[in-house]
Amino acid sequence: MVKALLKVSDVTKSFGEVTALSTVTVNFHAGEVVGLVGGNGAGKTTLLRLLCGLYQPTSGTVQGVVDEQPVDIHKMREHVGVVPEATGLYARLTAWENIRYHSRLNGIDDDMAWTRTERFAKLLNFDHELHRSTRGFSKGMRQKTALLRALSHGPEILLLDEPTGGLDVTSARTVRKLVRKLGDEGGTVIYSTHNLAEAQQVCDRIIIIHNGTIRAEGSPQELMSAAQRDDLEEAYVALTEDVARTETPTEDEGKIARAWRRMLTRGGGSVE
Repeated sequence: MVKALLKVSDVTKSFGEVTALSTVTVNFHAGEVVGLVGGNGAGKTTLLRLLCGLYQPTSGTVQGVVDEQPVDIHKMREHVGVVPEATGLYARLTAWENIRYHSRLNGIDDDMAWTRTERFAKLLNFDHELHRSTRGFSKGMRQKTALLRALSHGPEILLLDEPTGGLDVTSARTVRKLVRKLGDEGGTVIYSTHNLAEAQQVCDRIIIIHNGTIRAEGSPQELMSAAQRDDLEEAYVALTEDVARTETPTEDEGKIARAWRRMLTRGGGSVE
């Protein structure tokens, strides 16, 4: 039996009078790559923020599972690596210094962090950039640095929010290859994307989120069978045929940025 690592049970998350997620129940298991697919405002980012403890549910529970025992989601942080949409790098530090700072806060020896960072940096074709200042980095370079930072402490679970959004074709392809490699090596990756073709390429399971609810989940073939379609895009359209809502409000983004900073670095400073 495949072990569940994260359990979301009957969760609703509201912001004032707006319900971002409604009665969502889903489990995430060890060793799978899962795509959260949906349009803007569907609830993908809200679910990711619940999974890492940044948000608290309005009702329902979000729990981790350690040694087959349920634990508070905040006790899972050492097991989780997070790459938020805003990378939050310290501009006055090099890429490696950003990564090392994060790994030290997680109790990881510098040599161990470097070995792991160098390995993944080579896979991302980024090893020659590690000692460069992040000030002036392109979006793709910042994204790669944030990925390496999230992986430096050897997390069991990697949470990614639109990891290829805004990247050039080559960088996006490199990130997809890394995600698939992590999955093939037994890692657990959960990431939001609006790119259905990308999810089909790398995911073992796709969860379609629309207007704050889970409309379907399964492998691409299972989703096509459920919608009685021969094409995944057509299946998605059939499963989300009601009009999509406008993008939902969230908590104040300045507050969220400060919370990400505390979670990722436990400190302050100049970030970009």
